[in-house]
Amino acid sequence: MKKLNRSLWIAGLAAASACVFAPSAWAGCGDTNFRKPASFVTSQDNQGGMLIPVNQPALPIVGMWSVSFLAGGTQIDFGYQVWHDDGTEFMNSGGRMPVTQNYCLGVWQQTGPVSFKLNHFAISYDTSGNFNGRVNIREEVVVNGNTYSGPFTIDVYDPKTDKIVNHVGGRIVGQRIGINTTP
Repeated sequence: MKKLNRSLWIAGLAAASACVFAPSAWAGCGDTNFRKPASFVTSQDNQGGMLIPVNQPALPIVGMWSVSFLAGGTQIDFGYQVWHDDGTEFMNSGGRMPVTQNYCLGVWQQTGPVSFKLNHFAISYDTSGNFNGRVNIREEVVVNGNTYSGPFTIDVYDPKTDKIVNHVGGRIVGQRIGINTTP
């Protein structure tokens, strides 16, 4: 009888430990950001018992993109955007001189299975290096395989009053850059 109690106690402890230390899993019902945890397996070399995710598809926006901003059919800017899986974004603008600040940063959120909203900020300088405004770019894009597109707006704010002094709207289009992409 003592042996049976001890076996039951060990089995109960093992079950409780499995519940406490198991990774979270859920079906995603009501999950508004569409991210779902993956199943896990131990790494191939099993050093340190590290768990690695499997069967977790990457978000379709994550990666590097060649982009063009079009307003009224005219290209007003172009460059490269990198969308990171932590919800941040980085852009190198080819339409701006480096002295006027051609790098800027953004944050994004998934709004549907293949749709995303970006809130992007830039700081602008004139060619003499004088601060001349803050810029806010907003995008709502839909990914279709290796391309994306959607509307954008650009608002330029006066450096002294923070009032909008210029507003442009149009369409952004992006093409995914892969390991074998050439310029």
